[in-house]
Amino acid sequence: MDMKYIIQKKKSGRSLTSEEIDEMVQEYVKGQIPDYQMAAFLMAVCFKGMTEEETANLTLSFVNSGDKLDLSDIKGIKVDKHSSGGVGDKISLIVVPLVAALGVPVAKMSGRGLGHTGGTIDKLEAIEGFNTRLSKKDFISNVNTYKMAIAGQSSNLTPADKKIYALRDVTSTVESIPLIASSIMSKKIALGADAIVLDVKVGSGAFMKSLGEAKDLARTMVSIGKSLNKKTIALVTDMNQPLGHEVGNANEVKEAIEVLKGKGAEDETLVALTIASYMAVLGGVFQDVNTAYKALEELIKSGRAIEKFRELVKIQRGNPQVIDNPKLFPQAQNHIDIKAHKNGYVYKIQAESIGRSAMLLGAGRKTKEDIIDLSAGITMVKKVGDKVSIGDTLCILHSNMDNCMEAEEIALNAFSIGTTKPPEIQYIYDVIE
Repeated sequence: MDMKYIIQKKKSGRSLTSEEIDEMVQEYVKGQIPDYQMAAFLMAVCFKGMTEEETANLTLSFVNSGDKLDLSDIKGIKVDKHSSGGVGDKISLIVVPLVAALGVPVAKMSGRGLGHTGGTIDKLEAIEGFNTRLSKKDFISNVNTYKMAIAGQSSNLTPADKKIYALRDVTSTVESIPLIASSIMSKKIALGADAIVLDVKVGSGAFMKSLGEAKDLARTMVSIGKSLNKKTIALVTDMNQPLGHEVGNANEVKEAIEVLKGKGAEDETLVALTIASYMAVLGGVFQDVNTAYKALEELIKSGRAIEKFRELVKIQRGNPQVIDNPKLFPQAQNHIDIKAHKNGYVYKIQAESIGRSAMLLGAGRKTKEDIIDLSAGITMVKKVGDKVSIGDTLCILHSNMDNCMEAEEIALNAFSIGTTKPPEIQYIYDVIE
């Protein structure tokens, strides 16, 4: 194909046809288009954007570049959930058993963490024996029988997106709504769900720092989903401080268990129940979100929610005793209190800094090849709005490392303490349908 013509066409702000986009993507994957020409095209997209139709076509081309999961053997409306990433985000661990307990099939394919954001697969591996490498047969059988399964993603899922994302990362072309949206949605479409609930994080610990950008991304992804015949809803939720009180793999599973027992933090409980409510509505079990929310609250109060999580652990060969005995999770040897140096109120917490600190403690990866410490992490003792005095513990670092000085400094500097109490944080900013 004439790649120079494609670059010129996009540079001048004209729209590309679906055939032009698909041919370009497939030839790039085959190595027939050089990186420097694709980089020029991506830069043109950053400046000129893409129409909704172009973005949907780009998404579909990513999907068609690799494996697609056929879930047609699963009975019912299959609902998936995706988060754009954050610090302390253990929502998937909570909503999968909750929604499955309502009878909605949840076929969840998840990834591993990279950088300051955690991955669901890493977290689940903190449960002794938990198997995330399910065969397709077992994956489908578990969803049909128990309404739930969580497994790692295929390595050949959307290879075009993987290759183009790597190029975007080194050519400063990451921050483009059409490119971000097509990257995220291609993986969701390839995974075969009928309906998708998107959790778009916004704030200091999220990829999207401003509310306007987050809403634009949410609207674009919803448009893509609908254009490809997927029921899609997006929630824009807060990530200006870590979600809940725990950051780190084993820590976050323990906290998810507390939520399912009805003892969770207000912010993560509200976000989890709201996302689960929309999943239940898209799955056809309820007609409205409020009724679904009340039913989910009742599942927690009755103990059925935690029993469904216990069932998930059992069917994926994990040790269910961890649910009642948190000491069976991996335990860090060192625990370091980070203390307040002044009186006042916690006015702000830089969530990304907390994530970076946790990564340095061993809870995250700088590169995909890094081995993580499942016991490492941070407990947030104080949250935004809490009153503090000199010497009060703001957070506790958990690690097996002998020297944590850099992580300690980053964690301390993540807290801003003011003389007045800040406005209450809004946990959910918008719902886009």
